[in-house]
Amino acid sequence: MNWGLIGASTIAAEHLISAIRSCADNQIISVLSANAERGAEYAKTHDIMSSTTDLEAMLADPDLDAVYISTTNEKHKFQALAAIAAGKHVLCEKPLAMSCADALAMVNAAEKAGVVLATNHHLRNAGSHLKIKELIAAGRIGDVQAVRVFHAVYLPESLQGWRINNAAAGGGVIPDIVVHDADTVGFHLGEYPLEVTAIEASGSLGQGVEDSVMSVWKMPSGILVQTHEGFTLRHAETGLEFHGTKGSIITKNVMTQQPIGQVELRTADGVEEIKFSDHNLYARSIDRFMGAVAGQGQPAATGRDGVRSLAVAAAVKQAATTGTRVAVNYGGL
Repeated sequence: MNWGLIGASTIAAEHLISAIRSCADNQIISVLSANAERGAEYAKTHDIMSSTTDLEAMLADPDLDAVYISTTNEKHKFQALAAIAAGKHVLCEKPLAMSCADALAMVNAAEKAGVVLATNHHLRNAGSHLKIKELIAAGRIGDVQAVRVFHAVYLPESLQGWRINNAAAGGGVIPDIVVHDADTVGFHLGEYPLEVTAIEASGSLGQGVEDSVMSVWKMPSGILVQTHEGFTLRHAETGLEFHGTKGSIITKNVMTQQPIGQVELRTADGVEEIKFSDHNLYARSIDRFMGAVAGQGQPAATGRDGVRSLAVAAAVKQAATTGTRVAVNYGGL
């Protein structure tokens, strides 16, 4: 497949370019940047055939098969709809859009056009999370009763910018991290929250957007989920816990872009360290995406998965802003 990058981004440079090229016969033939000089330098640095500031011209290339969108959040809908209209397959960063209505419009357009729209929820592809899902499905901890998510980190200075001061671009820890946690919990449990309550904070790092949030979710099955997301904690570890009637799964440092961390299974028989694959998360995502394009299954996270995670984040934001318990609106999905 021939790919175009919509956005000369850090995440593409650090993860997606190599993941795309890890699949045989894949090429990245163009990159779009709002800044012509930056785009040209990015293309040169990463050995990409061409750069442009013109989205229409990029999408008019008949050799282009798919695009990866990693621009700021408010641009996703317009750029994805343009790519879909041009018959290109789309892998889009999370959140898919600024609202569930916009994300649903992207999903509906892709389904109507017969192209693949996928959400780049990378954690689903981690060996640690695939193993956790396997343990839960096999009944190793019995019926799940409660989940705790620890995803408060310190946002690197190189990534701060709009994420900590620009609500119009989709800044804030809720659209940046809560969407990941919503997707990850949904992936493991096979269900998403009915309602949420939350408290947010700002000012430690974020200016005009939240930089910390804690929330509690009630799942359809009755499972309670507790989450903590943040941009401000320099020395915290990430983690995920599932507690059931027969045991618990305790993890450390698995909410990350790298194939690292620890997974423990605790039961009446003691503590068992669980081994898992250390494959590249993004390479697996690209492989699943290309399989979907070829008509072989679905991408790791579909557009509909992206709508669901965005719906949870939107409800968490509303709950944190209003101080009320909020029902999650999935827009009819």
